[in-house]
Amino acid sequence: MKYIVVTGGVMSGLGKGITTASIGRILKSRGYAVTAVKIDPYLNIDAGTMNPAQHGEVYVLSDGGEVDLDLGNYERFLDIELTSDHNITTGKVYRTVIEKERRGDFLGTTVQIIPHITDEIKASIARAAGKPVDHGTAEICLVEVGGTVGDIESMPFLEAIRQMRGELPARDMALVHVTLVPMDTMGDMKTKPTQHSVKALREVGIAPDIIVARGERPLSEGTKRKISAFCDVKQKAVISAATMPDIYQVPVELEQEGLADVITDFLGLERREADPSWYRTVMRKYTGKVTVGLVSKYGIEDVYISIKEALKHAGRALSTEVQIRWIDAEHYTARDLEEVDGIVVPGGFGSRGIGGKIQAITHAREKRVPFLGLCFGFQLAVIEYARGVLGIADAASEEFGSGTFVVALLPEQKGIGQLGGTMHLGDYPVMLSEGTLAARLYGRSDIMERHRHRYEVNPEFIPALEKAGLVFSGTNGVRMEACEIPGHPFFLGTQFHPEFRSRPAHPSPPFLGFVTACRERRRNAPPRERQG
Repeated sequence: MKYIVVTGGVMSGLGKGITTASIGRILKSRGYAVTAVKIDPYLNIDAGTMNPAQHGEVYVLSDGGEVDLDLGNYERFLDIELTSDHNITTGKVYRTVIEKERRGDFLGTTVQIIPHITDEIKASIARAAGKPVDHGTAEICLVEVGGTVGDIESMPFLEAIRQMRGELPARDMALVHVTLVPMDTMGDMKTKPTQHSVKALREVGIAPDIIVARGERPLSEGTKRKISAFCDVKQKAVISAATMPDIYQVPVELEQEGLADVITDFLGLERREADPSWYRTVMRKYTGKVTVGLVSKYGIEDVYISIKEALKHAGRALSTEVQIRWIDAEHYTARDLEEVDGIVVPGGFGSRGIGGKIQAITHAREKRVPFLGLCFGFQLAVIEYARGVLGIADAASEEFGSGTFVVALLPEQKGIGQLGGTMHLGDYPVMLSEGTLAARLYGRSDIMERHRHRYEVNPEFIPALEKAGLVFSGTNGVRMEACEIPGHPFFLGTQFHPEFRSRPAHPSPPFLGFVTACRERRRNAPPRERQG
């Protein structure tokens, strides 16, 4: 097993996750089996109870793990499926060590950060690295250490990496350090932040082998020489990573910088030619465009990153650029909805903004605008239909606390007092009814999709909803998984999250169908609307 450890310096949010995923893609395109691990230094066991507005999207894995959004990037770039073991948090590590101590595993020993915590970190990395990937064992494991070098939270993890480096053969680990190279008011690139960041890394006993320098523009050769001299890194191992308009262009940029050869030489791997097929897919040119309105209570893109990427995947497959218009569920006008080619209502929790979301669904249903409702959006579509078609004026979800509960708490959720990791999570099968929109999109009747919810369509109201014309085209036993309206250009709600399984080369069927419908609406719109 070869390890590539990615750390970050200067500031957070530099793009370590995209850099890590891009390195993985570069190596996978050369035929290497790659897996990835994300280390998050927060005390939470997982990301499930964290505010997405502060931390970004909670990404759900096939085994039900609620994890950091970077694992979504790993899965999308590498086209693999990861597990909960591939996300290591301080909370997980300390809980495991404390449980061992309570069992008596350390009898007679004072339990300390070194060696007990660091040993558990190393064991967790090795355990995740050994998990099967692509129906086999990985040859290379990427390990992204979250946070910024110098943070107190990251210290035990960096110490564990230092120990691993000393324990592994010389060519079995490469350390990549991602830093910021800002520009001053005169446009000169400043290397001092990178120098200080590398100095902080060395203070914990680690020296980088490769530096990926982030900036608004590519590094000059002079700047590379300066970083090489001050940071004791070969000049060819100073890699420029300028900001790209599309994250899928980052591996292409790193390829052009020669990063693949630097890594393979450092790890003693065979130099191979890259298979260009993935790059051709993500660099496909657009021949048209559509505008999609995403109605949400958060105006932060990272909260809905998987939806944004799934729309992009579908657009690439159709050579159609998807422009997302972020529509505040609490503050928008009728014109905001009239100017888009399709409407997406995403997942979420709580009652804030539901009035605006339901109004948007009503607009989509009555004006025949393509609509895609995801999880909470599916539930709100059912509530809207109950209000607008069945005439149940106070139709609501039990989550809201009052009204006629057309959406109710899942039976197995009753009596649960602990919130973390207790939802209906991960992969579950869904059966699609023959002849429905959902079945046509997937091209089959049995599918597997990822879930994250506590509520479902109340079985008591299903007969009335179906009699009124709503079709529940996907089910799992007695649970409703998808709904649609026959005769509508495109109206689909899914209790599951299809965005989590979407990949650049394998777009999610609901998103592909939705963007296709948006494109048709744009083509058939009057010239003035089409220009908008």
